[in-house]
Amino acid sequence: MATTVGQLAARINCRLCGDESLPVSGVASLSSATSADLVFVQEERFFDRALASDAGAIIAGEFATSKPASKPLLICAHPRLAFARAAALLCQPVSYTSGIHPSAVIHDSVRIGEGVCIEAHAVLEEGCILGRRVHVGPGVFLGAGVELGDDCDLRANVVVYSGVRLGQRVVVHGGAVLGSDGFGYVRDPQSGRHEKFPQIGSLEVGDDVEIGANATIDRGALDATIIERGVKIDNLVHVAHNVRIGEDVVIAAQTGVSGSSVIEKNAVVAGQVGIADHVRIEEGAILGAQCGVPSGKIIRGKGVVFWGTPARPIREYLKELAALARLAKKK
Repeated sequence: MATTVGQLAARINCRLCGDESLPVSGVASLSSATSADLVFVQEERFFDRALASDAGAIIAGEFATSKPASKPLLICAHPRLAFARAAALLCQPVSYTSGIHPSAVIHDSVRIGEGVCIEAHAVLEEGCILGRRVHVGPGVFLGAGVELGDDCDLRANVVVYSGVRLGQRVVVHGGAVLGSDGFGYVRDPQSGRHEKFPQIGSLEVGDDVEIGANATIDRGALDATIIERGVKIDNLVHVAHNVRIGEDVVIAAQTGVSGSSVIEKNAVVAGQVGIADHVRIEEGAILGAQCGVPSGKIIRGKGVVFWGTPARPIREYLKELAALARLAKKK
């Protein structure tokens, strides 16, 4: 979408320095930008490189206020955030034509809202409810009683088991599985065999959640697994039964969250983190890559970075590494 720098600056709440009439129609990296593109600079050390690029305009932090510039500058406190908002305005989102592909298999009881797109070979079982402008990609399976809020977007081959409820504007990427049985078994001490514990709970996903490709989120055993508003889950993440994830939590790829754990709002979980059962990650805590959190542990410290196995504050972890290095050197 083409607009002017001045119009864009007003919409993303930036202060403009320079020609407000310059047209921009896209966003790009410093190395690939053209004169019609907008770029951003988060750190002052990259500012000269941005000026030397072919970009038409630059989003930059307050450090750029007093610097001479040959391009229009959009000044703000958080350039990366402003750039993301600009991209949402300039880049056309994926659009789907409403309608139902003739190869889709849809039970007569399914309720379908206005503007819904259901693609080839999708299967919708009894009692599903689809809100307005929902997209059901090719090969998607929706079990009995699944509910999808307005503007949900399920990409190819997503599987949603029966009774799962998704809020509005939920994006689920290809191959994800929602509402599968949790891994719960009871061992018979006499025979040594494992018998399945009931997995009859539900899965509830709030508004504005995004779930990555091939992620799996299990239903609760007897109650519900709950993913609250604004959660962002990367590819290949596993969330087990009875887990509760609070608002605006971010979880990176290959992380596993075991049963009955709680991750409170605004926490950040990096890649390949292992969280055992009945763990509580309190509000705003940050788990670094490959952390391990043992069963029943509570991680607390808003804004504190934790590292290692068992997870502890990174300063403590680095002191331990330094002590080991000194000990090894002495030996």
